[in-house]
Amino acid sequence: MKIAVLTSSRADYGIYLPLLKRLKEDAEIQLSIIAFGTHLKAQFGKTIDQIKNDGYTITKQIDNLKYGDNPQDIALNYAYTTKLFAELWNDTSYNYVICLGDRYEMAAAVNAGIPFGVKFVHIHAGETSEGAIDNIYRDQISLASTLHFVAIESFTKRIKALTKKKNTSHFCGAIGLENINGVKLLSNKEFYTKWQIDLKLPTILMTVHPETIDTTANHSHIEELKTALIVLLEQSQVLVTMPNADTLGSMYRTMFEKLKYKYPVKLFLVENLGTQSYFTAMKYCKLLIGNTSSGIIEAASFKKFVINLGNRQLGRAHGENVIHVPFDCKKIVSKAMIYFDSIYTGPNIYERKNGSAQIIKILKDKLNGIS
Repeated sequence: MKIAVLTSSRADYGIYLPLLKRLKEDAEIQLSIIAFGTHLKAQFGKTIDQIKNDGYTITKQIDNLKYGDNPQDIALNYAYTTKLFAELWNDTSYNYVICLGDRYEMAAAVNAGIPFGVKFVHIHAGETSEGAIDNIYRDQISLASTLHFVAIESFTKRIKALTKKKNTSHFCGAIGLENINGVKLLSNKEFYTKWQIDLKLPTILMTVHPETIDTTANHSHIEELKTALIVLLEQSQVLVTMPNADTLGSMYRTMFEKLKYKYPVKLFLVENLGTQSYFTAMKYCKLLIGNTSSGIIEAASFKKFVINLGNRQLGRAHGENVIHVPFDCKKIVSKAMIYFDSIYTGPNIYERKNGSAQIIKILKDKLNGIS
């Protein structure tokens, strides 16, 4: 069985890892990895090297991010991605092509495959994030896909309503959570040796992406976040994983980089920690602040509270560890002080055992006409 996996960023690659491991080890499967997006860009950490270092062969590299990150550039990148993937789908054939999430470049790659009848398999389908244009891209991917794997069982109903098709969606949980048991985390000493960051000191882990619906709001959001950061840096060190290639993401990068000059020993900026180091940081940090899906999905498994900023994750299913706060410096600081070093004792609503194994079984069964 020939299976390709589309990966466009550090985010989806980290989630894929448990599935990639099983696909690679399965003698009945010929695995191809198609890497594109920020993986190939030095300014985003050139994370294609991480894929290679993890022992995976990359079948195809597609350098699709030709333009910048303003709205016109995003549209041009979408069009250019579609062009490049039209050439790929014209020359290749797979039994299934696995895609994940809601990135615009992922949607472009998938939409290019529609005329070719590519059988896409969408992981993390059926979710909503009403505060981001990614919500539209996610549904585009789902509509173009043959099979859907959802992280929460109730999402199967949304897929059925969206696609008007029966029996295409399957509940597998959030497969990225399998990394928690499958990846050996670093000790504080090992983390310091690798990153020169001492996690024994009080640390806030932060990842903030731009708002992509009301893009004009990013200007005020940056100022509010900057003011809050200055206050928080008096109380603890802050480890920032830098924004991905979203609309106006460079504005946040510039703010972080300027602030780094003022707080060189308390503010740390990292392009890509990788799954092992990111989960290690999550384990030892006191609090998460940002608007990333890892705060919604993974943080609860590490018993961490999350200050979720703004509207980007609006509508996402989440546990009681997620505290919603607007981009308001006083409210950010106030909530951070309340939940700093608090331990979350509730469940993670996204957990399910062996979801990646279930995905492979269903793909085999479908191909063999068993179900």
